[in-house]
Amino acid sequence: MKKLGKYSIGIGDRFACQGKAQLQAVIKTQEWGIDITPVWNKSYREHEIIHSHPADTRRAADEAVRLCNWKKDYFVDADHVGVRTVDLFIDTSDFFTIDVADFIGEKADQQSLDQFHNQHQKYVGPLKIPNLPETISITYDHILEIAETYLRAVEEAGKIHRHITSKKGTVGCIIEISMDETSKAQTPIELFFILSAIARENIPVQTIAPKFTGQFYKGIDYMGNVDQFSKEFETDLAVIDFAVGELGLPANLKLSMHSGSDKFSLYPSMKNALKKYNAGLHLKTAGTTWLEEVIGLAESGGEGLAIAKIIYRQAYHRIDELSKPYANVIDIDFQKLPSSDQVDLWDGLQYASALKHDPTNLRFNPHFRQLIHIGYKIAAEMKARYLAALKQYEKTIARHVTENIYENHLKRLFDGLGNN
Repeated sequence: MKKLGKYSIGIGDRFACQGKAQLQAVIKTQEWGIDITPVWNKSYREHEIIHSHPADTRRAADEAVRLCNWKKDYFVDADHVGVRTVDLFIDTSDFFTIDVADFIGEKADQQSLDQFHNQHQKYVGPLKIPNLPETISITYDHILEIAETYLRAVEEAGKIHRHITSKKGTVGCIIEISMDETSKAQTPIELFFILSAIARENIPVQTIAPKFTGQFYKGIDYMGNVDQFSKEFETDLAVIDFAVGELGLPANLKLSMHSGSDKFSLYPSMKNALKKYNAGLHLKTAGTTWLEEVIGLAESGGEGLAIAKIIYRQAYHRIDELSKPYANVIDIDFQKLPSSDQVDLWDGLQYASALKHDPTNLRFNPHFRQLIHIGYKIAAEMKARYLAALKQYEKTIARHVTENIYENHLKRLFDGLGNN
């Protein structure tokens, strides 16, 4: 079975042009003496919006690896796939994020529910999980309720996994299961029994993305109670560590943090917890590369700034259309957006300052940033003009892409951690 390293980062790229700049950020971390595995990820939703193909992602990743002479592991992630979309990624991906959030709450058939309930009777009563201060009390009703909520979703994951292995074999890929794009966070008890259901389906899961409390909006910082998140994050690490030994799951199973882009306020507590538990992590930062492209274009002036202004003008007037695919993961207050006429008068510094995620800069506007985040469809519609600008201003854009991934994500979260 292919194995994902202890630390890994999802570095998605909307237009498949920044692979080298992304990988250079990962290469810079080698001075810390730890390995971070790059994973290029792009979802069906993103491919559909800009009319690209999974093969484009594979080509971009392979080309970046060649240009940078990268000799270590790397992967290409079929991000957030389901039974309808997985086949599009079979030939080009070796990492599959199976998204079953839509099946949470859909009941499995009664026979499966009864079998699951009976198989887990031994856990009724007090359950002590190492490194958790409180003993968890489990009742018959807990097991039944969890099964009714999550078993059908895990069975769907099993179905998709078996389909993938029928095409690629049992050693051909990394499997992640995603349950984060749902309204309710999973409790420690729920996570344990979800993992038990995964083991029951014989899914060799290496990363799991649960839902945490608070809001994980695209491209901006966490909105919620940081202390509560920190407690949940630590608890999930402890549950995973226990479940690996208890349930026979892969020893390298780790948390995957989705919508992780720019959750800067969470990184200190996450880093402390990873040290405490000597745990691994997969962090996805896909959308920020597209934003760094626009920042680089604006800062470059000329044609770059003109394109950046077109993107905002159209996004501003098409906000309802662009918001639909991202309705649950954005929070844009239209009243706090500058008008497109205002932005047309901005110079490159004003535009870049409004977009770049720097809360200390009074010009930074998180609503502006979120709107640009979902506006990549407009750049796709510009086709050759946009791609030509990426080439024309490649040096400036690449600098922003590398610095963002390295300084804002890798350095804040992984510097100081060890491989062992």
